[in-house]
Amino acid sequence: MIELTIDGKKIRVCENATVLDAARSLGIHIPTLCYHEALESIGACRLCIVEVNENGSKRTMASCVTPVKEGMKVVTNSESILAMRKTIIELLLARCPKVPIIKELAKEMGLKRPRFRTEEDDCFLCGLCVRACDEIVGVGAIGFSERGTLSEVIPPFQEVSTVCIGCGTCTTICPARTFELDTVNPVRSRHRFREEYRKEQCKICGSYYPASEEHTH
Repeated sequence: MIELTIDGKKIRVCENATVLDAARSLGIHIPTLCYHEALESIGACRLCIVEVNENGSKRTMASCVTPVKEGMKVVTNSESILAMRKTIIELLLARCPKVPIIKELAKEMGLKRPRFRTEEDDCFLCGLCVRACDEIVGVGAIGFSERGTLSEVIPPFQEVSTVCIGCGTCTTICPARTFELDTVNPVRSRHRFREEYRKEQCKICGSYYPASEEHTH
């Protein structure tokens, strides 16, 4: 077991725990967007940043990918940490001003409107859908294309995927609810890709799924 201190509270946790795990064990709220307990953490959104003090050295780190260490001291709510989180949400609010989870986090942080030029995107690129398709489903039907501000989630080569099995994992895990199975038109891809292709209805659950020569339901 490892003993560390978080916001002045001591806790003992398993050696393979992360700072985020330890904080949640204490009931300390740390906001996250790209984190999900069923997936490997990547620390992409940086919203879970905390101050970590080890051997007199203070660093800012993503708590979801930072392993606990003996004697570690963590601060989750300093003024500098809260200011950084607020800036992250402000940037995301400028990108996705209508996404509910972003609006909720902005309100939680006392942010009414961003200082930056707003866009009309509905995806903040957390990557949960991509990672879930790869790590949980194991088919890799979607991925990231381009880089920076041009990044988007699409199938490889921007073509309709022939490996998508229509399981809906991406729709379930998406925190922005960009993918909604209930609103899918049976003749189009649920990922809203440009091409049309045949879809069939599952005899068990009634949902529609993409039909291909390689997959049956």
